[in-house]
Amino acid sequence: MYKFMLGFSRFMTMLGGLVLVVLIFITGISIAGRLLNGFFHGAFMKAVAPDFAAWMIAIGVGPISGDFELVEAGMAFAVFAFLPLCQITAGHASVDIFASFLPRGVNRFLRMAIEVIFAVVLIAIAIQLYSGMTDKLKNGETSFLLAYPVWWAYALSLFGAVAAAIVGVYMGAVRVTEFLTRRIIVIDGNEG
Repeated sequence: MYKFMLGFSRFMTMLGGLVLVVLIFITGISIAGRLLNGFFHGAFMKAVAPDFAAWMIAIGVGPISGDFELVEAGMAFAVFAFLPLCQITAGHASVDIFASFLPRGVNRFLRMAIEVIFAVVLIAIAIQLYSGMTDKLKNGETSFLLAYPVWWAYALSLFGAVAAAIVGVYMGAVRVTEFLTRRIIVIDGNEG
């Protein structure tokens, strides 16, 4: 089961990374378009090559319309897509100055409690995203510039949130089993 969950988590991470790469290109192209548009509207181009500047503006050289909307929706998905791998590898930020002085049994209890709390929080996030998505779907709300249905972005984020919740529940179950049986099932680098 661990290998499947790890593979699934890595797939989600690659999907999130792919979305980030696309967002980087969108942002870069939009910034370049915005700069070129300003350049072609500038006094220098109007003095040196007014027809060329007018032609470039006329064909649409400028920022990508709705780039902020695309980045906003894509970033939300990417964040949720990275959570499963972070959850299964115990990659969350942790401060263990206090915990390093505690006995191993107490640390295992803390690890179990934290994983269970993470699972509950991830489930709550997925439920709230589902609720928000259904509200946006019922209302027919659209984005301002691109006029795409806002629920699409919620649905993408919900996919990542459900994936994170599934992995979170799995890891919570693993840590509870480890605590009760006193044997390690998944090594997370914090066992010592």
